Amino acid sequence: MTEIFARESAEGAISPAEAVVDHPAWSVLKDAVEELRPWQSKDGSIDFEAEGAPRPEAAGETVERVVAAVGELSPLLPHDTEYHRALVADLRRWASEGFRVPDFLDSLLAFQPASARADGLQHLVVFPMYTQNGNPDRNLEAVALRMVWPEWLAELERTRYDNPMFCGITFEDFTSGYDTNSAVLFPETIAVREAPERFTWGGIFCDREAARFRRVSEAAVDILGVDLPKDLRAMLEDQDRCQQAFVLWDMIHDRTHSHGDLPFDPFMIKQRQPFWMYGLEELRCDLTAFREAVRLDADGVAQGRDVQYAVLFDRMFRFPVTGERMRNYDGLGGQLLFAYLHKHDVVRWTDNTLKIDWDRAPHVTNQLCAEIETLYRDGIDRPKLVHWFAGYELVSRYLSPHPGSRWAKGPDALDLSLPPRKLVDDVLPDEFPLSMFYEALSKKLKGVIASTKGITAVSAESVAA
Repeated sequence: MTEIFARESAEGAISPAEAVVDHPAWSVLKDAVEELRPWQSKDGSIDFEAEGAPRPEAAGETVERVVAAVGELSPLLPHDTEYHRALVADLRRWASEGFRVPDFLDSLLAFQPASARADGLQHLVVFPMYTQNGNPDRNLEAVALRMVWPEWLAELERTRYDNPMFCGITFEDFTSGYDTNSAVLFPETIAVREAPERFTWGGIFCDREAARFRRVSEAAVDILGVDLPKDLRAMLEDQDRCQQAFVLWDMIHDRTHSHGDLPFDPFMIKQRQPFWMYGLEELRCDLTAFREAVRLDADGVAQGRDVQYAVLFDRMFRFPVTGERMRNYDGLGGQLLFAYLHKHDVVRWTDNTLKIDWDRAPHVTNQLCAEIETLYRDGIDRPKLVHWFAGYELVSRYLSPHPGSRWAKGPDALDLSLPPRKLVDDVLPDEFPLSMFYEALSKKLKGVIASTKGITAVSAESVAA
């Protein structure tokens, strides 16, 4: 391992400012990782008895190509040297122990991107991991990325929205696990022998979120005939402006999971509960970001208005019609926001045109946030099952439950002798089906949403051109 990192960057005439993806070793690294991935089982191990499996020696040679490429690229990233040393050790140990279930805890602990956030700073990340909303298997992945940390965002984090673990990031390039819908890099997805006592960072790819938002929103606006304010039209035409909106939205959303009048069982603790409770939690965090964006807009922060637009359009147009209808909690949150705004006459579907009252939208959207916060505040005094029913009642005030739902019939329709977690089995996969409006919109947006798989800022602009 020592010789991999022994050479000085000056000897290879490598500039620390050089982009990782422009270095020849990046292609070598990608190719080696892509060669390894199909050999891996779901848990990340390699079964050498399986059909099509390589010889152990061949797998070891491929790992050494990964190691050599990391060694060549590491001088570009002196801030990641200790991580890359630990990574090489973890890779070689995985190979020497017969490619069993990988354990990259040491390199995970050495990777600390939130400790030195700087706008434009590059990182080279290699881990066995699943990609949330992407690949469910713990395959080896390689990602070249940059930090998004402009001074205005750093100032807001210092003074108003403390979130020391948050990392706004953008893609430079990636292996197959990210050629998907995944827009996050989370440490809990990485294969380790034991979970660390606490995680110290979490990354969200604001470039993918922004590019996806732009493409879907533009299609929805065209289909629905929405009359856009000039500043929103200008925003949709500007990738960088949308990225700034999403990085601010994400920073506030992320911290909200641990702020506010939370029920006794925090949502951040993994637990089995009806999916509408997860939907309400995710919507609460988004609506908190919306409310803060209204305040920032009033204070003259340029990104405040853009965050409001992003939350409304992403939640109303993309979330409800994206993904399967299997307990889709993000989709449910989008349905709820649209229905709430419709009930309060902020959005109207009239003459095959969607009309939006932009003046009233902030106030009414904040009303929904207040209703969810009241649910939470009251939930502290409720038993878990009673709280779940209260959440169901809030959602069903605005969305029609499935006619065959047991939960819609109330407590008498359920076996209350069972523990609450067992009653989750009585929740239908699509407890709150799409409205006729969304069924029609889903058919028209289906192809557009599918086209956003693996999207980045660069690919979005190339299609537009």
